[in-house]
Amino acid sequence: MPQLNPAPWFFIMMISWLTFSLIIQPKILSFVSTNPPSSKPPAAPSTTPWTWPWT
Repeated sequence: MPQLNPAPWFFIMMISWLTFSLIIQPKILSFVSTNPPSSKPPAAPSTTPWTWPWT
């Protein structure tokens, strides 16, 4: 059963993780968020009760 031989799959996994960690991840993390989090406390929305016409 060739799928039990870890030699080619381990190499492919290591190359994939190195590519992600060293090349792709820094490029993704360099983008600036278009909606940065604010330090303001969340405001509760003001709601009014609904008056049903049949009650």
